[in-house]
Amino acid sequence: MRLILPLPGNEIFARHLAESGGWELGAIETRRFPDGETYVRILSNIANRPVDLVCTLAPPDDGFLRLVFAADAARSLGAREVTLVAPYLAYMRQDRRFLPGEAVTSKTFARLVSSTFDRLVTVDPHLHRYAALSALYTIPTETLHAAPLLADWIAAEVQKPLIIGPDEESEQWVSAIAARIGAPHAVLSKTRHGDRSVDVELPDLSQWSGLRPVLVDDIASSGDTLFEAACKLPLQGFARPICAVIHGLFAEDSYQRLLAVADRIVSSDSVLHASNAIRLAPLIAAAISAARNVPRDIVRHRRPAEPLDEVERAGIDSFPASDPPPWTSGVSRTRTPVPRQGKGDSAT
Repeated sequence: MRLILPLPGNEIFARHLAESGGWELGAIETRRFPDGETYVRILSNIANRPVDLVCTLAPPDDGFLRLVFAADAARSLGAREVTLVAPYLAYMRQDRRFLPGEAVTSKTFARLVSSTFDRLVTVDPHLHRYAALSALYTIPTETLHAAPLLADWIAAEVQKPLIIGPDEESEQWVSAIAARIGAPHAVLSKTRHGDRSVDVELPDLSQWSGLRPVLVDDIASSGDTLFEAACKLPLQGFARPICAVIHGLFAEDSYQRLLAVADRIVSSDSVLHASNAIRLAPLIAAAISAARNVPRDIVRHRRPAEPLDEVERAGIDSFPASDPPPWTSGVSRTRTPVPRQGKGDSAT
């Protein structure tokens, strides 16, 4: 039987995962020595068993060494395989060297994780210029998609929704969410000037007057995009919007700021937060149980891939932006060849 081991702060998610899969929930003891070093002890019998370490990576830095120690201990104690279940995957932002001397942390982090674990399972990684996780990780990865769960929550909780995406690049992702529940959709025009500065323009939404606006996004970190959009919607006669996101990071006071202009804020439980309303454990448990290999890794991409040199290009598959997400039956207007799936990278 699989053993589910939660890192500190992940106990609730791990319990839901163990219950969803019918697996054993184990325990890890950790503490700090007076000099700041970390003590780790696995309290469960793991010999010759598959072990899943559950650790959302938000924030990533404080607990990463502890995670590595736990994985290495599990391997040395005879675990058959050691999988990282990271509902939120960190260090996807810095995917190139923007200024001389910068560390490309997405690649470094991927090397560290790949050297520590046998497999990675995550939900909607924050891909920018990478086509798939196989461009970074050398271990098999399972990329899962929470957008269908987001859509189903909206259908169950919101009367006459108008689905609104954060930018033009989210069009395909947002339209698929809307199509799943038979709702209209629109997207904003966004210009980002830095980590904390963004301009948002709304299209003319008068044709949908009377509908309830639902702002959707895959991640809310600073929350600036959602905040600006929520402030401008009443100017077109709409009620305060509902905000629905997959990964609710809500740095600093962003949640309180957004709550002041939104009617309700919901997120998945990929990151423990007061806004959690959508459970991911059943989705992850089903993927672990099935261990299926779907031929494409399709998630939302924010911008086209940049030109790569021959070495980088050799390890990265292209991504057809016109392809519909795997969880819809939609057919895109422009058909493009489906790229060959990168080795070891699968999606459900």
